[in-house]
Amino acid sequence: MLFPKPNRDQVIALAGVFHACQLVETLAKSGICPSRDFETSIHSLFEQNPDSTLAVFGDLESLATGLEAMNRTLSATKDAANKDLLRYVLGVLYLHKKLAGNRAMLNQVGEGIGKAARQAEHFSKTHGNVLANLADLYVNTIGTFSFRIQVSGAPQYLQQPDVANRIRCLLFAAIRAAMLWQQVGGRRYHLILQRQRVLDLIHDMKRLKSEV
Repeated sequence: MLFPKPNRDQVIALAGVFHACQLVETLAKSGICPSRDFETSIHSLFEQNPDSTLAVFGDLESLATGLEAMNRTLSATKDAANKDLLRYVLGVLYLHKKLAGNRAMLNQVGEGIGKAARQAEHFSKTHGNVLANLADLYVNTIGTFSFRIQVSGAPQYLQQPDVANRIRCLLFAAIRAAMLWQQVGGRRYHLILQRQRVLDLIHDMKRLKSEV
């Protein structure tokens, strides 16, 4: 088959990208985001050897925000689309390719996340110190690429160190989800040529979540 159809694992991984990017938008414009949703994205950064694609994020309920954001974005007309969210998602997909092609930086990221994971054992995965270290790691690795995601929002929130750190951590999580998406066979053409198949899988998962 010239263009294999997207599958459930690919949609789950892509929902992880949309989930984190949706939180970036929410944080940038309001200064806050749901703690459980935030924990889902941060948890995914530390899941390096999961039993399944879904295990990276926990369960379908944990990914509800991402599934809804993806469904809303792929269903929208061009004029009605959330341009900031779509821009973040496309930027993340571009950055993950840049990172995947840089073996030295990949190793640096892996070591840095391992160090943050050990620190999280003494505090928690979402402790301020852990988030600050992850944000610094993002700045010193992915943040050195010439292409950077420009986050739009309210200056009074974006200028707060804690909000800035959380946004960088979420972008990190989105890039991790994008790498997972590629690893399970996700491709850009799925979003263009097979959008309806992706939407059908989202609806199936939303139905399963409601039946649990």
